[in-house]
This record gives sequence, C-alpha cells and structure tokens, in this order.
Amino acid sequence: MPGENLSRDEARERAALLSVDGYEVSLDLRSAVGEQDGDGPRTFRSVTTIRFRCAEPGASSFADLVAPSVTAVSLNGKDLDPGQAFDSARILLDDLAAENELVVDAQCAYSRTGEGLHRFVDPEDGEVYLYTQYEPADSRRVFANFEQPDLKAPFRFEVRAPEGWTVWSNGTGQLTDGVWRFAETKPISTYITCVVAGPYHYVTDTYERTFADGTRLEIPLGAMCRKGLAPYFDADDVFLVTKQGLDFFHDHFDYPYPFGKYDQAFVPEYNLGAMENPGLVTFREEYIFRGKVTQASYEARANVILHEMAHMWFGDLVTMVWWDDLWLKESFADFMGTFANVGATRFQDAWITFANRRKAWAYRADQLPSTHPITADIRDLQDAKLNFDGITYAKGASVLKQLVAYVGQDAFLEGARRYFKRHAYGNTRLADLLSVLEETSGRDMAAWSRSWLQTAGVNSLTPQVLLDAEGLVEEVAVVQEAPESHPELRPHRVAVGLYRRTAAGTLERYARAETDVEGARTVVAELAGSAAPELVLVNDDDLTYCKTRFDQTSLETLKAHLGDLTDPLARALCWSALWNLTRDALLPARDFVGLVLRFAGRESDIGVLQMLHAWAQSALVHYAAPAWRETGARLLAEGALRELRAAGPGSEHQLAWARFFAAVASGAGDLALLRALLDGTEKIDGLEVDQELRWAFLEPLAAHGAADEAVLAAELARDDTASGKRHQVRCLAARPSEAVKAQAWAQVVESDALSNALTEATIEGFAQSSQRELIAPYAEKYFAAIERVWAERSIQIGIHVVRGLFPSLQDSPGTLAATDAWLAAHEDAAPALRRLVLEARDDLARALRGQACDAEAATA
Repeated sequence: MPGENLSRDEARERAALLSVDGYEVSLDLRSAVGEQDGDGPRTFRSVTTIRFRCAEPGASSFADLVAPSVTAVSLNGKDLDPGQAFDSARILLDDLAAENELVVDAQCAYSRTGEGLHRFVDPEDGEVYLYTQYEPADSRRVFANFEQPDLKAPFRFEVRAPEGWTVWSNGTGQLTDGVWRFAETKPISTYITCVVAGPYHYVTDTYERTFADGTRLEIPLGAMCRKGLAPYFDADDVFLVTKQGLDFFHDHFDYPYPFGKYDQAFVPEYNLGAMENPGLVTFREEYIFRGKVTQASYEARANVILHEMAHMWFGDLVTMVWWDDLWLKESFADFMGTFANVGATRFQDAWITFANRRKAWAYRADQLPSTHPITADIRDLQDAKLNFDGITYAKGASVLKQLVAYVGQDAFLEGARRYFKRHAYGNTRLADLLSVLEETSGRDMAAWSRSWLQTAGVNSLTPQVLLDAEGLVEEVAVVQEAPESHPELRPHRVAVGLYRRTAAGTLERYARAETDVEGARTVVAELAGSAAPELVLVNDDDLTYCKTRFDQTSLETLKAHLGDLTDPLARALCWSALWNLTRDALLPARDFVGLVLRFAGRESDIGVLQMLHAWAQSALVHYAAPAWRETGARLLAEGALRELRAAGPGSEHQLAWARFFAAVASGAGDLALLRALLDGTEKIDGLEVDQELRWAFLEPLAAHGAADEAVLAAELARDDTASGKRHQVRCLAARPSEAVKAQAWAQVVESDALSNALTEATIEGFAQSSQRELIAPYAEKYFAAIERVWAERSIQIGIHVVRGLFPSLQDSPGTLAATDAWLAAHEDAAPALRRLVLEARDDLARALRGQACDAEAATA
C-alpha cells in the first residue's frame, strides 16, 4: 500500500519535527464474537487521541494507520475530510501548531496473519481469543500513531469487550461500567504496546524482593493460556523461572524492574517465538507442552522467558533510535537469556546449547549473500522485518560473549548499569553503548566495534602444530582466514585446548592457554613443550565467534574417537565444527552421517543429540549425492531404530530417538512399525505414544501414502483441538498425490483464507524430500507467482511463502539457472523479496557443492 513501507529518512525527519506527549486509545472489541456483518473483513472500532508538539509550527507531517476505513479525523478541533486525509496507510497532517491534538476514529480489521490484532476461534469449544503483535510496525493496524521507535510516549488504553471476557494491557486494568481502563504506561515505543482479550485461563503469583537499602519491590505476576490448554499449563514452572530471572537481573543490573506488573500470555497462532511488551509478554502457545518433551524444550522455554525479561531493560527501558541498531536489544537479550539461564536456573549447561544451536543459526546467516554487519543498514520497514535474523540475534550474542571475555564480566555489567541509568525511557545508538563500555573497561571500543559490529562475515581459525625431535610441541599457532567477500581479520580472545586419550580410553584436555589472536597467524607460546596432542581445539570454551577448523591429526582423532571426548561443551563444539565442514563441502555428507550413526548414541546432552538428528537429516536431504540418498536413508532409519530400542525405557533420549526414527522412516518395515506403535499391536518398553507423538508418527505415514484422508480425519476426531488441526493440515498436505499438491498450492498461493498457522502447516506438509518428482512442476509456478504474492499479502505471509515454497528439493543446476534468470529479470523487485530469493539461491548452490563433494568421496 502507498506509504506503508516507512523509510528511515522519513522517520528521521518526523522525529526531528515532532515529540509526543501521550496517547489515549479506545478499542471496542465486542464485534469479535457473533455473526459478521457484510462480506468485507471483520472490523472493530478504534478511537485514538494523540497529543504532540511540533518544532516548526506550520509544517506538515503524517500519522500512521493501516485500516479498512476512517470514520472521522480532527486536528486541533478542526474536522478533516477522511477521504482526503487518509490514504489507507497514512493520515496527512498539514499546518501543525506548536501543540496539537489529533483524534482519529477508524474501523480497523482483525488479523488472521498474526500481525496487528489477531483473532482466533478455538475449534475445540468455539471460544474467541484476541491478542496483539506489532513488531516492527503493526500497531498502526490497531490504532493511529507515529509508528517508529524513537517517538516514545505514555499510553492510556481503554477497551470494551464481550461480556465475560478479561482484558489485559501493559498497565494494570480495572473493569468499570463495562469498560476496561488501564493505568498509564511509562514512555514506551508504539511497537511494544499490547492488548490481550478473551476467556483466557489465568493464574497469578507474586514476586517479592527487598533490596540492600531496605527498599521493597512487589511485582504481581500472571500467566495465561487458552482454556483448552489449561490441563497442560505448568504455570508453576513458568513462575519459578520468572522469579529466578527477576532476581538475577536485579542483582546484575542495579535497576528495579520498571513496568509494574509482569503478565505472560501464551497465545495461539503466534508468528514469532515471543514479544517483550512491557508488563504483558506474549509467547507462542507451543511453549505449553501437550505431550512429553525433553529437557531441551524446557531449557528453550526458560531461555525465551529470560530473553524477553532482559528486554525490559535492553529494548523497553532503553530503545534503539531506528532499526539499524536492533542489535542493541536483540543481541543483548539473546546473550542475557543464556547468561541468566546458566546463572539463575536449573539449566546449568545452557552455554552448550548456545554453542551448538544458536551459533549454527548465526554461522548460516553470516555466510549468505545477504549477510550484514550486526549494526545494519536498515533503509525501511521491509528491511527491518528481515533483519530479525541469525546475525542480529545469535551472532550479536556471540560477539557479546566475546566482548565479555575481552573487557571482563565486571566491566561489561557495570557498563550496562550506567547505560540504563543514563538513558532510561530514552533512545540510543551504537555510540551511546560504546562510550559507557570505554568508561568501565578502559579499552578502546572503537577498534573493537569496527571489527565486530560494523563488518560482516565469519572467520575460520585453524591450528598448526609443530613437534620437535622428542615428539613434544615446538609450536602451536592459530591461523585466521576470512572469505574473499568479507576479508576482515578480527581480534579474537580464544582458549586453545590440547587433548589426548587417557589409559582409560577417554579423550581429555591436558593443556589450555588463553590468548588474543591477531592477524593471519598467532603463536600460542604457553603451549610450547607440551606433550603432542591428538586433538587441538582452537576455540575451547567457546569464547569467540568463528568457524573452528582442525588440523589433519585432530580430524582423524575425531573420526575415530569423538564419542570418547568427555567434556560436553568441547564435544558440542567439535560437532558444530564438523557440521560447518559438511556445509562448506569440506567433509562428505556420508562421513557426517556416519559420525552421527557411530557416536550420537553416546551423546549425553539431549539438546546436542536433537541438533545432531536435525543435522543428519539435513545432510541426507541436501548435501548427500543423489545416488547415495536411498542408502543413507536406510542407514539412518536402521541406526535410529537401533538406538531407540537401546535407550533407557521412558528416558528423554528414547523420546528423541523415537521422533528421529519417525522423521527418517521410509522403508516398508519402518512404516509398518510406526503403524503398529500407533494401533498398539507393538510396544517399545517405556515409550508412551502420546497425542503429540501420534502425529509425529502419522506424518511420515501420510507422506508415503500409508495414511489417507480418512485416517487423518479419525485422528483429528481423537484430537479435535487447534493443535490437532494444525497437525492434520500438515499431514494432509504431505500426501503423495498430484491433486493434494495442487490443492495445497492453491490454498497458500492463490488464496488468503488460511490463517498464518495453517499456512505454515500447509507449506511444511507440501515439500517432502521423498516427493521430489511429484512437486517438480511447482518450481516454474513458484517463480511466476512470488512477485504477485509479495505485493498482495502481508509481509509475514509473504516471507512464509517465498521461503517455504522455494524449490530447494529440485536441487539441480537447472533450478539454479532458473533462480538466476528470475533475479536478472526482476532487478527492480522489492529489495526484501530479492533478498529472500538470493538467500534461497545461496542455500541451493551450497547444497550442490556439498553433493559434488559427497559424490567424489564415493569414488575415492
């Protein structure tokens, strides 16, 4: 729509002109229930009053609003013609006074895409649930405003809702005469305001804290979910982690939680993991577990709870000026989530998960053609939407971990404390953070920032070992390399570990040195004279952000003895390095699969094990030579079943292997076993086939034509819930039929009738690796459709379609050529759309290089 894609230049001009004193927002949500009037979108009334000042009286500006219609607009008591003032995305404001009052009465649309005010009807009981999700710029779908992070203001909300509902917002609320009225917020940005409304199941608790000076803090806690999920809602554990997090951040930040209450809403069809709205954090309801899950799932939930809590300071109290500095909140929250998980909760091994899972996301993103510095160049809101990526989150967090090693933890935390006190309720840029870190550390942060925050790309660190005549270490050096596209060599604070096998057969570290790596080659003098190592780990303890490489001796040691490495973090780092070698076509996919088959059964860390399962499947689907795929699939299925039967009855390892077996099952015997486990004619001691596991078993059966529509309908009748419906939709789209694929394609590409959650489920089911030939005709259709889809659909749905339906399974030079042809013919397409296609092209080219490497291994 015209004007919907706000640019950085426009935002900068508006911020220089305007300052906002306050908002009053009145929403009437009673239209959420009952029959809909007319054929258009279901709408609600939104009345907004904005009081703001203008630095140049007589100047013109605009307010933001994305809505089907505007009933009335008045500026400083003068009625404006809505037809002239409103262009579907902006309200034009001319001849502004020094002090202004804007009143906008609009009909805004409920959302089915998770953007704006999302409306969900629970198929289980027909109840309606509402919640808002705005980041980066969708509050304008709910009320008129100035939609940019640096125009902060206090907000007052009032909401009329259907009888019997409860309504929550950022401030505390009270129902009076049929209207929910909420306390005025502190000055906050538009994108972190929030409303949740409906017949939610709500549980309460209280956090209490007495500080050293005798000051007492009492924070009301709340947690909510749909009524249908209430039997599964372990609110006590949510509150436990919440209290532990509040204690941790109060101890380390020396700034009391500033936003009053602390509600946490687990909501349906959420298109993110969570959102840091102050006083009312929203999460995807999949963090409420309907079946048995591993501790990795509980750790991940705790990490997200703590990530969002860190945002109360990094992001909500102090907010970036514009989305260029998105990292000022996301990188810090990502780091602090793991830092607090290890420091405050039962998840003491969370840094292992960080090294193995979060960094894998960062390494992938940093090698795409769309890689960017952590401090990015964000021209507009479409750029901003795509920069919620592995660089802004995981690379940024990794770099902060490196920064803590560089300046010291005490200096880092003291810098954070000064940052909060100096900029509370304000907006900051990179320089504001660097200045406090220079004060507290005495380090020159400008050079560090240029290397780590203002350049893109990932370095590789490789050990070189020279032995003397007696077989002792004469020299250990670290060689640093950078890709041609991003040649920056960075300063790294690293630990280098030397490992040897013991008499007991374990692989143990016997020497370690911490050093600053500078330039192309750094000698680690402290290790000279050590016994000859069998394994050198150049980023031991995971202090820096790099791709770890191995010398030939170390690589051979890992191939033979990876399972003997006793330290779980070191083992996780080696697995991550081996995966990077596979993705870089330096290790054949079949070798990686072989390592997983040989050693994954000995992996003690459940999160690492589940990551290995995902990597092994990806290696087979994308990087294995086509001629070896059938063999590889059989080997993985046999290995998974062997480990499943060997795992401890009822253990989380047993559950992880059961899910992996289902994911790789393809042979007649595998599918027959899944059917038997479903109908109870066969059992594996200790394995409880609960409802979630039933759906996990049904998807491969559907994909291989062994579970038809009637079977899936019967399963939905057994699990007639919102979760069950998502599972059924995915399984239906997975069936190997031309008619099924045509229907799924039409539902996603040609129609916008499906909600965001069902769109995602359909896309996930559509692309099955066992159906390459069946879906081959859709490669051409994809390139013909994506520009139209991008123009017509919301950006979130556009991202799902463009990413999810890219023909990555048509992994041939022909598909690569078709992608290049589309890019050449669409140089004027939306930059965000081109970025998505460029990323997919890069993944495809990487897969083809990996397949060539694997094919060469077959002939070696």
